[in-house]
Amino acid sequence: FWLKGLLSAATREVRRTMVSVVNSRADVLKSSQALAVNCSAAKGLMEIMKNNLGPRGSVKMLVGGAGQVKITKDGCVLLKEMQIQHPTASMIARAATAQDDMTGDGTTTNVLIIGELLRQSERHIEDGLHPRILAEGFDLARQATMDFLEGWYKPQGTDRELLYNVAKTGLRTKLQPVLADQLAEIVVDACEIVSREGQALDLHMVEILAMKHKLATETKLIRGMVLDHGSRHPDMPKRLENCYILTCNVSLEYEKSEVNSTFAYSNAEQRDRLVDAERKFTDDKVQQVIKLKKEVCTEENKKTFVLINQKGIDPPSLELLAREGIIALRRAKRRNMERLTLAFGGVAVNSFEDLEVDDLGSADLVYEETLGDDKYTFIENRSQAEGVNRHSCCILVRGPNDHTVKQVEDAVRDGLRSVKNAMEDNGAIPGGGAFEIAAHHHLMQKTRLATEGKAKLGVEVFANALLSIPKTLAENSGFDVQELIIKAVDQHAKTNDMIGIDVDTGDTFLPATVGVWDNVCVKKQILNLAPVLAQQLLLVDEVIRAGRQMGGK
Repeated sequence: FWLKGLLSAATREVRRTMVSVVNSRADVLKSSQALAVNCSAAKGLMEIMKNNLGPRGSVKMLVGGAGQVKITKDGCVLLKEMQIQHPTASMIARAATAQDDMTGDGTTTNVLIIGELLRQSERHIEDGLHPRILAEGFDLARQATMDFLEGWYKPQGTDRELLYNVAKTGLRTKLQPVLADQLAEIVVDACEIVSREGQALDLHMVEILAMKHKLATETKLIRGMVLDHGSRHPDMPKRLENCYILTCNVSLEYEKSEVNSTFAYSNAEQRDRLVDAERKFTDDKVQQVIKLKKEVCTEENKKTFVLINQKGIDPPSLELLAREGIIALRRAKRRNMERLTLAFGGVAVNSFEDLEVDDLGSADLVYEETLGDDKYTFIENRSQAEGVNRHSCCILVRGPNDHTVKQVEDAVRDGLRSVKNAMEDNGAIPGGGAFEIAAHHHLMQKTRLATEGKAKLGVEVFANALLSIPKTLAENSGFDVQELIIKAVDQHAKTNDMIGIDVDTGDTFLPATVGVWDNVCVKKQILNLAPVLAQQLLLVDEVIRAGRQMGGK
């Protein structure tokens, strides 16, 4: 009895002297609780996003605190606009939106695969399998899938038909088919215009201008530029054809000196001479422009003249230019200055000294259009001038209301990225879930059999998670999921063809024959992102919320 009392006293003393490492008021979730919370968050986010996948997915309506409305099925827009408070769900959302920032597509697919990996892993872990074993299986499956993609994909070139089909496939997942097909033509034309041999495709040279006017189907490509302001003088022409374009960054207005200075005069005559001298400095620059205009615009060539200035033009200068029939636009945005020279040729000058004809660009038509209180200046090239390469353009996005314009604008940006990806990949791979079905068959029939031990369970989970994409496509289209997936997997096993899910007929089909294509880089990015994040969430054995601000020094 005395020994038992001694041990009890020692235990109480140890308990009194133990140091608490974590704040006593901290929220702590350990082992199975942490896993259950992570899996629940991933599954919850997956359930929200899965209905949007594919061309027949549903749309979500987002309502802001001030009553703003946005209707969309774009996964990136949803994840950025929704207020996600759960830390695990927020981490998945940030990873998925990073996918969109890099490749322009695959956001919803990332969320679905991560959620499915955790959902199926949860069942095995409840049966006693350690998460580290599953993570090892994920690594093996991910590498095997990447090798399968590299060996299976054969670059087929990027003709216009392929680029159009790639853009159409991506846009139909975000917009109704008629509008998506129209925008596909627009984005392909835009990418072909701005592409330059031997240089990376710069999508910043495609200006996307939103205009709340008319219908979304009247969105069109302008082979030139649209500036969101007009001329500032009532006597200037509203329409000119066969124009020379002078792009400049020269101040045509009175400016104060850059240093503190004082001008002293003793009588009114000296003051008048001082004012005239200041005015003459600006007028001389305007006269240089007028002189160039008279030299290059003659009765024989029927040429007209347009001045686009990044800096200001004061009213007296506008008056002088208007008398000569020149359209002068001031305060052009800096981002448009490079686009102007690429769209119309010429050089952006910083001084009017030694102006030459070679400094000028050319446009077929310049006209001003007023919509409500806003003025827009259209500068178009309706015919390709000989010897002049146009490498910039403008997509004019129209719609009857704000949320329609924003929806089309987001879709156009994603379409441009998909075409750019196809050009850089020099091809595309069949869509409609064909790659996921083929990769599932490869993992189950080869990788799983070649893997020893319990890690093959991780390979099996990964293979089944890939099937969540064609399953969701079938479910969102209203068809029998099990029957359609079994039929597609069996057909691929028998023929080794790329078999996809036809969301229109509810049958299997060959996506390549009907023009359903996906980007290769998007699939690679998904395989590099989703399994890694799922592994990290599986290996979390403790979640601590102590209230301390993280990220500080």
